[in-house]
Amino acid sequence: MNGFNTITFETNGSIGTLTLNRPEVHNAMNRECLNECNQVLDALHTNKSVRVLVIKGAGSKAFSTGADLREFADFGPSEAEEANLRWLAFFNSIEALPKPVIAQVHGLAPGGGTELSLCCDFVVCSTEAKFWLAEINIGVIPGAGAGVRLTRFLGRLRAKEILMLGEPLSGEEAAKIGLANYCVPAESLENAVAELAGKLTVKPPLALAAAKRVVNSASEHVMPVALEKQLREFLQLFSSEDQKEGMKAFLEKREAKFLGR
Repeated sequence: MNGFNTITFETNGSIGTLTLNRPEVHNAMNRECLNECNQVLDALHTNKSVRVLVIKGAGSKAFSTGADLREFADFGPSEAEEANLRWLAFFNSIEALPKPVIAQVHGLAPGGGTELSLCCDFVVCSTEAKFWLAEINIGVIPGAGAGVRLTRFLGRLRAKEILMLGEPLSGEEAAKIGLANYCVPAESLENAVAELAGKLTVKPPLALAAAKRVVNSASEHVMPVALEKQLREFLQLFSSEDQKEGMKAFLEKREAKFLGR
């Protein structure tokens, strides 16, 4: 995967890194950028060699400032709907990707930058990260699901506070309230993400995908439906080679070698 204009994608062993590469506009994402991100995600759905995806921003100032407002400023409702459907498709693809996705957040992450982090399975940020949903300050609200995800993840009072005040949250605050898993000094961010990604690459891929689907569905369905879905995911894993290898390795007191099948 190469030849992109607005992103880069590279692999290091089983870890893939998608970098939003528009530092001159704080990695704001235009139509081309979204299309290129979706090309990578589409390819990763069937790529078994990449077991973990890291998403980060180029440069030292921003993860991403979200949508490139130069494309949105003069839109009416129909144009805004068409554009936002592309964002929804992008976020849905991240959530549907059958492998862990880590947001590596450094610097500014307003608007769509924070919305993007909400779709990822892990968020590791630096002490210089700034999360906020600032859309209220320009006369709109987040359009790609942040209001819903925040409410389900953090509760209605915290969601309203973040959405209605439009004030930034530091990396430390984000980790404290559950918007990030870890907050580390800027100079430690790359290593912290690499360590987390490395731990995930040796876990059984099919079980990781099942765990991701179970947790995602738990926020969408009533308890009986969610429990039934978890049971089906659990039982399906008993037809995998990884399950046989994992349990055999445990009984033999050795490290398991998971192949994703």
